[in-house]
This record gives sequence, C-alpha cells and structure tokens, in this order.
Amino acid sequence: MRLMERSGGVSGFVHMLSSQLEVVKSERATLVLVYIIGIVIFIETSITVLIAGAVGRPLCDAHGISRAKLAYVCDSTSAPVGSILMFNGYGALMLGLITTQMELGYLQGESVSWLISAVALNFYAILALLLTFIVIWFKLDIGAMRHAVVKHEKASIERGSHPLYMLVPIGLMIGGVFLFLYITGDGNILKGSGSSSIFYTMLLTLTLSGLYFAMAKVLPFKTVVTESIVGMRSMVGVTTILLFAFGIGQVTNDMQTGVYIASYLEGIEIYGWLAGIVFLLAAVISFSTGTSWGTFSIMVPIAIPVAASIDANMALVLGAVISGGVFGDHCSPISDTTIITSMATGCDHIEHVKTQLPYALLSGFIAFALFVIVGTYTLT
Repeated sequence: MRLMERSGGVSGFVHMLSSQLEVVKSERATLVLVYIIGIVIFIETSITVLIAGAVGRPLCDAHGISRAKLAYVCDSTSAPVGSILMFNGYGALMLGLITTQMELGYLQGESVSWLISAVALNFYAILALLLTFIVIWFKLDIGAMRHAVVKHEKASIERGSHPLYMLVPIGLMIGGVFLFLYITGDGNILKGSGSSSIFYTMLLTLTLSGLYFAMAKVLPFKTVVTESIVGMRSMVGVTTILLFAFGIGQVTNDMQTGVYIASYLEGIEIYGWLAGIVFLLAAVISFSTGTSWGTFSIMVPIAIPVAASIDANMALVLGAVISGGVFGDHCSPISDTTIITSMATGCDHIEHVKTQLPYALLSGFIAFALFVIVGTYTLT
C-alpha cells in the first residue's frame, strides 16, 4: 500500500474516476465505489479494507464524508463478503471442519455441496451487505453515525500518476492468492492454506511491484526499499494493538471460554430454535475472542452433533455458525478486521466501533429472527 501510494497510483486512480471519467462526483458515488471494491477484492479481509480505505480516503475528504462512514462501508464489505465468496481462507477452513464431521458420520454427501448450502443460508452476511447498500443509497445515518466527525474543509484530489501503478499490484495480489491456494492445496484451490497463501502473495507482490516501479522509473530501487521500510514502520502501532488483541483472544481460548459457553447447547430441548441459539452463541464467542475463524473451529464440532441428534437442518446450522462468527467479529473492538479498518480509513477506533454497532445489531436481529423462523419451519 505504501508503494502504491508513493508511486502516485492510488491518487492517479482516484483522479481518473473523479475528474477524467467523472463517475465519482458525489457522496453516493464515492461510497458505492468503496462498496464495489470491497466485493471485488474478496481474497482476504485485511487486504480488502486496506485497498478500499486507501482509495476512499481522498474521495471522502473531497466530498465531505466522515471517516466513520467510510470505515463502516469498508468493514461491512470485508468479512461479510469473504464469508460468502469463499474462494479464500474462510472456505478452506470450513471445508476442513465439514470434512471432519463427515468422517465422524454426522454429515453425508460432498463437503463442497454442504459449504454452498451453508453460504446460501449465511443470513447475517447477506443482510449486512444489503443494509450497507441501502445506507449508502439513501444516505441513512442512525445512532452515533449522525454525530460522526467530518473534516470542516473539503480536500482537493491530487492528479497523481498512471492508475496502472495501483492496478498492477492489486492484480498481482489477487492472482497470487489463487496461485498459492492452488500450490498449497496440491492442485485443489479449496484445500489450500489461506494464511500461507496470503503471506507468500504479499512477498511476491512486494518484490514484483518494487521491480515494476524501478523498471518503469517511477521509483528508484533505493526508494522502493526505503519506502517499503517506512510502510512496515507505519504498521507497528496497529501490529502492537493486534498483538494484545490476539493475546486476549488466546487467553479466552486457553480458558476454553467458547467451549464453556457452547456447552449449554447440550441437553437442552431447543428443536426449532437451534439455529438461532447457535447464531447467538457463535456471536458471543466471536465478539469475546475477536476471531470468526476460532469461533468456527469451536462451534462446528459442537453444533453439528447436536443438530444431528434432533434431525435439524444441518445446512441452516452451519449457516448460523458462519453468520454468528462474522456478526461477533464485525462488532468486536478487538477484531483484527475492525482494528485494521480503523487504521486504513484514518478513523478513530472507538468512533468506528460505536458508529458501526447500530447497523450491525440491526442486521444481527433480523438474521436471528430468520434463523428461528426457518429452523422452526424446516424441522423434521
């Protein structure tokens, strides 16, 4: 991101859209662009918010949009999109968990089919994306968002350089993730390692982008190296926060907080309410630990056997686990995505959490109601 900004690629891309093509000339158009970026770049939540934040900041400042509104749109199109378009680490993790349940005899059929069915019932993510678009289109500000800080003076948009200096690194990132998912999955993208693929992709993208900028004489090689170090240094603060956030999450995991909470499912005659209760428990665990991935790993081995014991809708229960994990992660102040979103958009972290929460709670309430209704209706 530092190299893309330093090369003028980001400002060039923004200038092209706002001044040359004149497709981004208003608050609505600005946030719709950020929304589209969040959907298109679905490979990893942190990458999504970093790119969307970098593009959105100058446009929001130019059109008098608060950084809190930008942060909300960025955050609401990161994990929700990643949990729907699961050609990423989310998909690899869920397929592994589902396969384990199949080996234990709780699920029958193909793991990919179960994942597709669960994604179709991922009510929270679908509702969060729908609500975000409605908020953008109709300019709806509720709760703390009505008092979000807006820059008093609108900033002008710099001309920048060629947009390719932003688009080429992004293309390398997207292509690299699929390449390394294929390699780490031994030819099967859906079985690849998400974390390893992202790590190798970043190294590859940084190297090739640096060479590209140097060969194009946009940035001398020495500047590429120094700016890369500057970019790394700028991440020290957020990395420190993430370190402590992960520490809190690890402590709660070592104390088996999630397992303790989820154990209340056992022995309770919940029947049609199962999916709704799974959704709430997953949300509480994810909010407490700041990780949706850890929540999936805790909840799937517990929820699926319970669902099998009462012949509940397995796909719905899996969808509830995914939805609850994403919901809690979306709201949690110690979530890595929430922290990185605040940093990427230049929004105060507490302001981002407070302004985003009413929208997340609204989507969560509706999702819970849908899980209860569908669960009661489909119980056999």
